[in-house]
Amino acid sequence: MKKDLHHKDYRLVVFEDLNNGERILTRSTVAAEETTKWEDGNEYPLIKVHISSSSHPFFTGQEKLVDIEGRVDKFKARTEAAKAAREAKAAKKPRKSTEAPQKLGAAPSTEA
Repeated sequence: MKKDLHHKDYRLVVFEDLNNGERILTRSTVAAEETTKWEDGNEYPLIKVHISSSSHPFFTGQEKLVDIEGRVDKFKARTEAAKAAREAKAAKKPRKSTEAPQKLGAAPSTEA
């Protein structure tokens, strides 16, 4: 096995789930900008996550849509804009004439 492959700077870190406020104290090497007080009175780095095992539908058994960043709304808006653009483009297309095309060099018919 390769030497010095794994980090050596593990430290205690608090992960906070933004969906339900669940907090977990564990060891990690991830960099943190914020700190928080834990139940033991000590202060630890704080990492905020959008989903964890306490809020993920696989672990909770509850199916719910978690869309903090508005991805579903953005997708719906894009599809509506694309549909409107297609319809506008179709409306601008010139309609083909239903008359029979004339042969080149032939005089127009004068039958009545």
